[in-house]
Amino acid sequence: MSQTLQSVRGMNDILPDEAEFWELFEDTIRSWLKAYGYRPIRMPIVEPTPLFKRAIGEVTDIVEKEMYSFEDSLNGEQLTLRPEGTAGCVRAVIQHGLANQAPRRLYYIGQMFRHERPQKGRYRQFHQVGVESIGFAGPDIDAEMILMGARLWADLGLDGIELQINSLGQPEERAQHRAALIAYFEENAEILDEDAKRRLYTNPLRILDTKNPALQDMCAAAPKLIDYLGEASLAHFEGVQRVLRDAGVPFVVNPRLVRGLDYYNLTVFEWVTDKLGAQGTVCAGGRYDGLVEQLGGKPTPACGFAMGVERLIALIKESGGEPTNPAPDVYLVHQGVDASRLAFRVAEGLRDQGINVLLHCGGGSFKSQMKKADGSGATFAVVIGDDEAVSGEAQLKSLREDGVAQRKLKVDDLAEAIIGQLIDSDEEE
Repeated sequence: MSQTLQSVRGMNDILPDEAEFWELFEDTIRSWLKAYGYRPIRMPIVEPTPLFKRAIGEVTDIVEKEMYSFEDSLNGEQLTLRPEGTAGCVRAVIQHGLANQAPRRLYYIGQMFRHERPQKGRYRQFHQVGVESIGFAGPDIDAEMILMGARLWADLGLDGIELQINSLGQPEERAQHRAALIAYFEENAEILDEDAKRRLYTNPLRILDTKNPALQDMCAAAPKLIDYLGEASLAHFEGVQRVLRDAGVPFVVNPRLVRGLDYYNLTVFEWVTDKLGAQGTVCAGGRYDGLVEQLGGKPTPACGFAMGVERLIALIKESGGEPTNPAPDVYLVHQGVDASRLAFRVAEGLRDQGINVLLHCGGGSFKSQMKKADGSGATFAVVIGDDEAVSGEAQLKSLREDGVAQRKLKVDDLAEAIIGQLIDSDEEE
């Protein structure tokens, strides 16, 4: 006997009960984004490897350790499964000339891939909601994106999510801070771990984001980027904070918040929780004004953020939300050749009227079919036997205690009766 094949480690199946919960979540997400004027965009899962090297930075953990990259066996092109969505979205905006038109508010939902050690809330195939604003220069769009997060947590019934913000300033300001950081870390070289030593001259800012407890005190005392910001950067950061204060959204300025991607400048932010263990960030983003030009477009300001779907689903469950299994309105029971033929026509006719119908398949006695109808959670059973098929009728039976008793109706009258009962039931609730 051949060995049963399993899914790739860290790439999980999402089974029907869970998938329906995901769909409800995604419906909420799409309504929320529509309320802010965002439109969907869909990009390929596979992109040219140089796109991510150029956008994310060659000395980041993602590019150095985590990307799923391979050579196309047909043409030798270097390709990568996307580890994040911003680079691909910006590439699409440039390629199709969207940046040359009015400012754009865009979003996408889909799979991303990183070769990490799988753990709760962190998988090798994971899903993100990405939100990108292209062509907006002021702090108002940064602040609006943060306010969007606050509204979503309220819509999802989540609390205990803390907002942390920082400013990374502009490249020349970061260069001054970088020099000060290198000098500081050189003075403390004996404390640095191997990862920090590797980053010392390539990306010292990332040392501040270390998770090594032995480095925390040293990093806390390191030179702070905000002390190197010029007047314009400070004014931009204050503009963001002013909107947040006016809206009553609490926040913490975290000078060690640097984000893991090289393309950020000015505002960066994270929404974090202590309810998911080590994987506490549920939403993060910031401004990336240089990325469009860096990828071959015209200088264009931009800002965006991404949310981990798995982490948010876990947080919803942690807060008491449970997956629901949407039940059909009708379970259609039938027995006999003529009854089965009529049942298909009746089922399609009810669906034409917007009624969700689960048509029994696989045969069986009326008793066994009614048992399945009960188990389906349907509000009604429609029962058709050969006698009903001859007369063009069907039995309508409520499967809920407070429903109407079983009665016989012409099949043409079924939809009106069912819709009327469903409306009455909704009004009572």
